[in-house]
Amino acid sequence: MAAADLKTLIVNQARALGFDVARVAPGELAERYRLAFDTFLADGRQGDMDWLARTPERRTDPKGLWPEVRSILMLAANYGPETDPMARLDRKDRATISVYAQNRDYHDILKKRLKELGRFIARETGTELKVFVDTAPVMEKPLAAAAGIGWQGKHTNLVSRDYGSWLFLAEIFMTLDLAPDEPESDHCGQCRRCLDICPTAAFPTPYTLDARRCLSYLTIEHKGQIPAEFRVPMGNRIYGCDDCLSVCPWNKFARNTVEPAFLPRAELTAPRLADLAGLDDGRFREMFAGSPIKRIGRDRFVRNVLIAIGNSGEAALGAVAEPLLSDASPLVRGMAVWALGRLAPTQLATLTTARTVEADEDVRREWDAALGY
Repeated sequence: MAAADLKTLIVNQARALGFDVARVAPGELAERYRLAFDTFLADGRQGDMDWLARTPERRTDPKGLWPEVRSILMLAANYGPETDPMARLDRKDRATISVYAQNRDYHDILKKRLKELGRFIARETGTELKVFVDTAPVMEKPLAAAAGIGWQGKHTNLVSRDYGSWLFLAEIFMTLDLAPDEPESDHCGQCRRCLDICPTAAFPTPYTLDARRCLSYLTIEHKGQIPAEFRVPMGNRIYGCDDCLSVCPWNKFARNTVEPAFLPRAELTAPRLADLAGLDDGRFREMFAGSPIKRIGRDRFVRNVLIAIGNSGEAALGAVAEPLLSDASPLVRGMAVWALGRLAPTQLATLTTARTVEADEDVRREWDAALGY
């Protein structure tokens, strides 16, 4: 079969399996991506994500990950939301969860499709291949840009002229040598909406991200207490942040997803903070089975919920925070102190017994800060 016909066959099969976009990138990346990544690591902007600094030569060069790779099939699935993700930020007694996490874990959905597509390609071509969806050190966004799926905007995320901000990415590395598609050019122009909307100023300059200031990083990847300077800007965002994605003008071309697994579960579109704060480990695991939220664990999740409670201005939610002053987790106890100090400082001042028996130094510092010591 002619190479062009083979490529068409593969792309058509990818679309038949539910991928919205399938394009080919070369088996290498431009040197500028390695230099930018080296600077990112040298500045420590990866924060707690130590895995980013492991074997960077494998991450910045596809051949460093697999020397035999000749071409890379880049795949994308649309998860475009029906409503504006920022519309829930004003509902202070409710939680805002990132669009991508309001239903099943996309990794599980795409991996199943990838394996089926990989079997098809191997059967039709005899090529060796490897499939990835966040399962290896792969620079997905630069590869997607090289394949022409979109371009990396000033917020460093991928932007598509056809789907706006809302694409999940996956890839198949192949020994098959397919002609790469044309890369997409940058269409951001003078726009800086994504930079200006960021509640924590996480973009030092256009096209650079300091993960240590990013609410997606802080609410998902960061394992300790969230620094005090970022708590009020969090608002009611308890898992991720979609602000920089939501305001992109290219979303006027976005399409609502029709994939049932990507449609939001009703109970996760605007859940009550009071309900989420009361989750123990068992109920947390049950509620978020099959969800990406499950991986951060109950303690970090309730930590985030308590910050949202502290930002709510709802005095009644102080009664929700108070019992968590004696929680087994220092993460939870510390943010219960912070939340109650915001909502009911006089009430907090009467609970001196909890402070005097507190053994964790970080939690004691929260008490001292809340009580003005």
